[in-house]
Amino acid sequence: MTQQGAPARRTNPFAAVAPADGLALDVPEYQAGFDRDHAICPEPMWKLERAQHFYEPDVASWRAMMDGDWERSLALTARMAATVADYFRHRVPVRRVRVVEFPITSYLQWEMHVLALRARAGSPCRVVPAERVAGLDPMPELVIFSPSLMYEVLYDRYGGGMGGRRITDPAVVGPCLRTVQELFAEGENVLDFYEREIVPLPPPQVTDEMRAALPAYAHRTEEFRV
Repeated sequence: MTQQGAPARRTNPFAAVAPADGLALDVPEYQAGFDRDHAICPEPMWKLERAQHFYEPDVASWRAMMDGDWERSLALTARMAATVADYFRHRVPVRRVRVVEFPITSYLQWEMHVLALRARAGSPCRVVPAERVAGLDPMPELVIFSPSLMYEVLYDRYGGGMGGRRITDPAVVGPCLRTVQELFAEGENVLDFYEREIVPLPPPQVTDEMRAALPAYAHRTEEFRV
């Protein structure tokens, strides 16, 4: 990992994402487009995650964490290994940049177990501390398939998925892709970060505020998403 400290000094390409023209998609449309593009993508896909809180109602281990059953959550995460490994045998790798703030949020603590599992299955992830990207905030959540195709993934105030925008302007997508690739090169392997920062943590605390949003995410499809 490169030396931590001062924010990275670089032009911010992410400022062009929000005003860019894009095709707005609801959740089913976004998932269908994502699956279609990933199935035919000849190069590794890139993913940028900045937010520290998401809601993952389709993942049984996340729901167990939200129920306060951390042991069961970890067991259910471990059960995903075969599904994840099979998925990445038939798809190009997903190279993920995960921005991390301290202290680690409950969601991020849970997600790091999943990201470690995915890394072992061939989907590499690099961790970048938030202070290194302060000059790039506010950062969008992005999935990038090529220099001319990416999705801005959209979320509600709780971090629940709302679909996305399909953006195909190379003048917008290309600089975002290059910056994500640079961040990936700078970052720390998720498995090293996981062993040092995540494994020693006590079970995450689920607050009443987190639970208050659960009724809005009651659907349970049990679908694996990358």
